Amino acid sequence: MEKNHHEIQHLTAADFRRDPFEKVILPIGSLESHGDHLPFGTDSLTAYLLALEVAQRVPNTAVLPPLPYGMSEAYKEFPLTVSLRPETETAIIGDILESLHREGIKKVFILNGHDGNIASIEMASRTVKAAHPGMKIVSLDAWWNTLGQLLPPDFFEVWNGLGHGGEGELSIGLALFPELCEPGLARGVVPRLPPYVDVKWMFSELTDCGATGDPTKATKEKGVRIKEALVDAIVGVITSLDESGWDFRSPEVKGVDSRNRR
Repeated sequence: MEKNHHEIQHLTAADFRRDPFEKVILPIGSLESHGDHLPFGTDSLTAYLLALEVAQRVPNTAVLPPLPYGMSEAYKEFPLTVSLRPETETAIIGDILESLHREGIKKVFILNGHDGNIASIEMASRTVKAAHPGMKIVSLDAWWNTLGQLLPPDFFEVWNGLGHGGEGELSIGLALFPELCEPGLARGVVPRLPPYVDVKWMFSELTDCGATGDPTKATKEKGVRIKEALVDAIVGVITSLDESGWDFRSPEVKGVDSRNRR
């Protein structure tokens, strides 16, 4: 196996002494059904491979091993779902962040690949931030929602490319791990969801095949453009933060939505 100096699990203590990094990316995924056309580990693979491409372009950055399990109870009626309880996942993410702080690594970018993880990321990050105000924690909670800001409005053909195992997710899978994808088996359902509200669903209420959206519209070419748009955007955000010293009050920070005032 060839050593990749951006992958922390490949490094030795000697490597770290010679070339320490000051920032890390934490990819978080899940293990659950994505229909017959995508692997169970799609969310983890996507987050991890995107993170590696980002780290190659941002100095002093390395990637933690992906957290391969998430809060996936809503998908448990489809095989093969291995889920963490919300309190377990929150504790794991919090422990990772606390460990990084202890090691002197205080700049963390969380790259999430699964919707069920968002609440745990928020709770763990806020708790660690309150305990260690000097810690800088930034997260991309839902890369699939970001695409509407990064790609032309007519880029996707169905449902804005959304869906669990849908057009966007199969497309990026074909770009990142094509050998694991089975596009010939692609099938999905576009559910009828009411506007304005967030439905707390079990996934079987939305689909009978373990996927939503329309993955039959997916292509590798779309996936390459999705990948490039996401990597460029994340690199731009981290680079801008580095230029400002991660001072969120600085007018020099680019790519930040001033409407995000939670």
